[in-house]
Amino acid sequence: MTNVSFYLFEKSPERQVDSTCRLCRKLLPKQGKIWLHCPDPALQQQLDERLWNFDPSSFIPHGIEQPDTPVCISPKLPDSPEWLVFNFHHQALEQTEKFSHIIEIIENNEAAKQVGREKFKQYRRLGIQPRTFKL
Repeated sequence: MTNVSFYLFEKSPERQVDSTCRLCRKLLPKQGKIWLHCPDPALQQQLDERLWNFDPSSFIPHGIEQPDTPVCISPKLPDSPEWLVFNFHHQALEQTEKFSHIIEIIENNEAAKQVGREKFKQYRRLGIQPRTFKL
């Protein structure tokens, strides 16, 4: 069964890119491989640049379209279930059985919250009970 976790920023103005870097730094040692599913080229660049300079004391190894790196930023989905997938697509991931864990980060603005509510409903329709972490 796939785990889906929503990180909902209710009070914090933290941007999705920054929270992704923070979560990558925290989860990478445990998970080993993180896939940032990101169809938007501008957001791919933001993630790439932020991962380079997020934490001067510990570099987060990553690359765009480089599945041999621990953190891969890609418009495609990974081929194997070993990846922890961050979903930056505006819809929920349909083939949930291909992934052990999907993370959705919802920024503190109404447009993002609306997209998040729709994704949450989609996962419920797929028979998944997402967990929500309010930050």
